[in-house]
Amino acid sequence: MRSLSFVVAAAALLAGTAPALAAPCKDPKTGKFVKCATAPAKATKCKNAKGQFAKCGTPGAKPV
Repeated sequence: MRSLSFVVAAAALLAGTAPALAAPCKDPKTGKFVKCATAPAKATKCKNAKGQFAKCGTPGAKPV
């Protein structure tokens, strides 16, 4: 009985958030739908020959 109620609660929680995640972007000022902004590109991290993190411009540094 307890596990059944847990499964039902989890399904209701997931069903409630799915439309919010799939909704297109809306401009707060005009209320019109606009193209969603993409996330900024992550900075690449590099390591040197010893396996320590180093700046990517240094000689011998390779992206991880």
